[in-house]
Amino acid sequence: MLKIKDNVDLKELEKFGFKLYGRNSESYRINIEDKRYREAYLIVTPVTRKITIDASDTYITDKLDILYDLIKANLVEKVGE
Repeated sequence: MLKIKDNVDLKELEKFGFKLYGRNSESYRINIEDKRYREAYLIVTPVTRKITIDASDTYITDKLDILYDLIKANLVEKVGE
């Protein structure tokens, strides 16, 4: 599982195009949809800081450059399952 590091202010995600979503700011989301997909989002849940992908097509692999950018910016760490 990937998650945003504990020492990172989640406001940093906004620099990458993420926006708060939900009435109670339940998650940070960025739309990574492609013309071939109806809906695809990269989601960070503030409480757990887990990074998940919500997609209508399980074969989504394109447009994940944003995840790579987060990793390269040293904002992401791998944690146990």
